[in-house]
Amino acid sequence: MNVNKVLHTLGFLLIFLALFMILPLFFSLYYKDGDHFAILLSAGITATCGFLLWALTPGEKELSVRDSFAIVTLGWIAMACFGTLPYLLSGTLSSFTNALFESMSGFTTTGATILQNIEALPHGVLFWRSLTHWIGGMGIIVLSLAILPLLGVGGMQLFQAEVPGLVMDKISPRIQQTAKILWGVYLLLTVLETALLFFGGMSLFDALCHTFGTLATGGFSTKNASIGHFGSAYIHYVIIIFMLIAGANFALHYRALMGNFRSYLKDREFNFYIGMIVAAFLIVTLFNYHGHHYSSLPEVIRKSLFQVVSIQTTTGYVIADFEQWSILCQFLLLTLMFVGGCAGSTGGAMKVMRIMLLLRHGLRELKRLIHPRAVLPLRIGEKVIPDGAVTNILGFFFLYMLIFVLATLLMASLGLDLVSAIASVAATIGNIGPGLGSVGPTDNYAHIPLLGKWILLSCMLLGRLEIYTVLIIFSSSFWKK
Repeated sequence: MNVNKVLHTLGFLLIFLALFMILPLFFSLYYKDGDHFAILLSAGITATCGFLLWALTPGEKELSVRDSFAIVTLGWIAMACFGTLPYLLSGTLSSFTNALFESMSGFTTTGATILQNIEALPHGVLFWRSLTHWIGGMGIIVLSLAILPLLGVGGMQLFQAEVPGLVMDKISPRIQQTAKILWGVYLLLTVLETALLFFGGMSLFDALCHTFGTLATGGFSTKNASIGHFGSAYIHYVIIIFMLIAGANFALHYRALMGNFRSYLKDREFNFYIGMIVAAFLIVTLFNYHGHHYSSLPEVIRKSLFQVVSIQTTTGYVIADFEQWSILCQFLLLTLMFVGGCAGSTGGAMKVMRIMLLLRHGLRELKRLIHPRAVLPLRIGEKVIPDGAVTNILGFFFLYMLIFVLATLLMASLGLDLVSAIASVAATIGNIGPGLGSVGPTDNYAHIPLLGKWILLSCMLLGRLEIYTVLIIFSSSFWKK
C-alpha cells in the first residue's frame, strides 16, 4: 500500500466534505439558531486538515487494489469522525462517542439515533444530520469520481470498493460517466420528491431533510415522532413511493428515464423485490385488520404498507408503533431487516439479489442429490451466474451471520435483553435504524452502554461497506507485498 497516495486521496475527500458542511449554514442563518459559527468552524477545520493531507502527500493517479480498499474504509471512518464536529462544536452532543454514533449512523444511512429530543436541535445541525444521509446514500467517493477524474484509472477500483459485492448493471463503459449518471438520477429524484413533499404541506426545510432520508434509505427525521408527526396520507404515500424507488437498482431508473420502462418488468431481482414486499404487506395487513389495531381499513393498509416498505428498503421511517402488532408481524419485519433492497440501490442489508441466488443455489443442490452427474448452471433469467460469484455470496452470507451472532452475544453480555440485543445488531448491520425491544420504533439508542455503542457503530460501517471492504484491511495478506 502506498501511504502517500492513500493520504493524498483522503485529503481531497475531506476538502469535498468541507464544501458540504457549508450548506447547513443557510438554514442556520435563516432560523437564527446560533449554530452558524460552529458550522463554519467545522467546515474550516475539515478543509484545513484535508488541504494539509492533500498538499503534503503528493500522489500519483494510479491506484492499486490495496490503495482502493484502504481509501474507502479509512475515508468513511474519516468522514464519520469529521462529521462529529458540528455536533460537538455546537454543544448538541458533548460526548465524542455519542457524536460519532450519530455521525456514523448518518453517513452509513442507518438512522439509529441517540438523540432524545430531536426537535430541540438547531436547524443547521439538523440539516447537517440529514445531509450526511444524502452524502452516504450514493457515496461521496462516487460523487468525487463523477465531478473530477483526478483519480485516473484507479477510479474503477475505488468505485467497486465503495459499491462492493455484486457488480451493478453496466450503464457506461467509462466509470466517470457511470458515476455522473448515478448521481444525476439521484439528484433528479431528490428535486422531485422535495417538490412533492413541499406541495403536500411540509416546509422546504422538512421536505429536503425527509427527502435526504428517503432516497438514501436512511431514516433520520426532523421530528421526534418521525413521519408519524405528519398526519397526511398524501405525505405518507409520497414517501412510500420514493422508498420503493430508492430500494430498487438505480440502473433501472436510468433506463426508465431513457424511455425503457420495460426494464423493470424484465428484471428478475426487481420482480422478486416487489413480490416480497407485496407478500409481507398482505400478511401484515391481514393480521393488523383482525387485530383491530386501527379504526379503518384505509389506515390499516397505509400503516402496514409504510412499515413493510420502510423496513424492507432499510429506510427505517416510522408512522406506527409496530411493537404493538402481533408477534408474527414483528418477526416478519425482523426477517425483512436481513433482506434489504436491490443490488445497485441505496438500501442496506444482504440485498435481494443475494437472497435470490442463495435460494436458487439451495434448490440446485437438491437437484444435484437426485441427478449427481447433471450439469446444472445457476441462472438469473438468461444470465448464467459463475461459480466464483456464488462462492463470494456464500462467503458474504457466512460472514454476515457470524458477525451478527458475535455482536448479538456481546450486546447481550452488556445487559440487553435477548430481543433488544438481536434487534439492535440486525438494525445496525442492516443499516435500518429502529428495531425491537428497547431500540424499538418509539425508543432510541441513548441507553446503550459505551462499549455497546462502539460495537453497533462498527456494525453500521461493516453493513454499509458490505463487510469485505472493511475486513480485508485486517487480513495479513493485505499488508504483504
